[in-house]
Amino acid sequence: MALIIRSPKVDELPCLSDLCFRSKAVWGYDAKFMEGCRLELSLSPQELELTHVAVAEDDGKLLGVVQVKIRADDAELLKLFVEPEMLGKGTGKALFAWATNVSRKMGARRMIIEADPDAAPFYRGLGARDAGTAPSGSIPGRMLPRLIFDIPR
Repeated sequence: MALIIRSPKVDELPCLSDLCFRSKAVWGYDAKFMEGCRLELSLSPQELELTHVAVAEDDGKLLGVVQVKIRADDAELLKLFVEPEMLGKGTGKALFAWATNVSRKMGARRMIIEADPDAAPFYRGLGARDAGTAPSGSIPGRMLPRLIFDIPR
């Protein structure tokens, strides 16, 4: 696999939003839950101007997407989604490394991650530590694991 990490094109945003939706669905959520998450799983052209977004591609096929927002010393990992058939093959790690590098270059010292409960072990495996919980942006009353990743200098 010849993975390329690059900036997305505006016309790819609908496909990337669908990729996020498919990736989230691997955790077995029902249709009502997934519809409740649709807006949060979508990417808009405005987000390309306000945040840092990258895609992973191999041979022209989009395999994953990552989105980071930098606020002073903190980076917030807003999205990291991988095509279901690519889970466990290094695409997520490559996108996380990209997010870490961009965050470091922009002066962030740590990355805040509000993770799906099923994705939290992935981030812990990369060195993130638990830091309480945070409310879901999609499902009222649902709490998500909040993790902190210290960005190496």
